[in-house]
Amino acid sequence: MSLVVWNFVLALVWAATTEAFTAGNFAVGMVIGFVLLFGLRRVIDSGAYFRDLWQIVVLIAFFLWELVLSNLRMAWYTIMPLDRMRPGIVAVPLEEMSEVELLVLTNLITITPGTLTLDLSEDRRTLYVHAMDAADPDAVRRDIKKGFERKVLDALRSEP
Repeated sequence: MSLVVWNFVLALVWAATTEAFTAGNFAVGMVIGFVLLFGLRRVIDSGAYFRDLWQIVVLIAFFLWELVLSNLRMAWYTIMPLDRMRPGIVAVPLEEMSEVELLVLTNLITITPGTLTLDLSEDRRTLYVHAMDAADPDAVRRDIKKGFERKVLDALRSEP
């Protein structure tokens, strides 16, 4: 059984033991289960679980940071003169990705204000993104590749 399942089982046991089946109590059970599994990591050889979980936390923190920055940029765009805006569509080459990785990447790009995923090439190697500020398309590509794409791949690809 995977450690994610064990973590859920431990959270359910916690909720049953405390006789409080609420979302908050379940979350407390997840944290307690995580700490317990972390304490046993050398015995149960679970390094990958904690490394993968850490990468997911990094992805979430990165997304929240980008969300704040993009909202500030959008606020700036609303007060700056329109003739200074350079929106455009940028083709972003992608590494080979699974369906889930593509789904997470495209949704994170779309949820972030100022960018919108428009299309994916048939070979799934190029993503077309509309950016509110595409004056430097290479910078937009670099930001997506070194930012969202790298973080999504780090978080969702398990190392063998």
